[in-house]
Amino acid sequence: MNGFVLDASVALSWFLDNPMPPFANRVKQHLLKGARAVVPALWHLEMSNGLAVAQRRSILTAADVDQAVIDLEQFVAQAVDTETSVVSARQSLGTARAFQLSAYDAVYLDLARSQRLTLATLDDRLRAAATQAGVSLLR
Repeated sequence: MNGFVLDASVALSWFLDNPMPPFANRVKQHLLKGARAVVPALWHLEMSNGLAVAQRRSILTAADVDQAVIDLEQFVAQAVDTETSVVSARQSLGTARAFQLSAYDAVYLDLARSQRLTLATLDDRLRAAATQAGVSLLR
């Protein structure tokens, strides 16, 4: 498997869902076998926020969160800074409007389209938008 865009919904499920969804487990196994995850820079903030909220709600301990950060570092081969320029913000807003997505999810879709990569997500709305946009989904 070549590189693919990894949505935060998949990566967060590795730590927050018990049991882990089968799809998320398959994605993790692909990464453990050497597949390359590409993420927007936004991904790191989404992951940090999800883990911080889980700790605040006593779903994860501080040690769990620290270990999750270490574990995640091994999976992300490339972070692409897609959302910080005005041009990309406008593009993501257009994508969000066109597909009824959050601007955050639009960044993942735009990255998959621009890099011609498969998308791995657990988000139903993002999956539907990817299909409509002609972006392949990791199955």
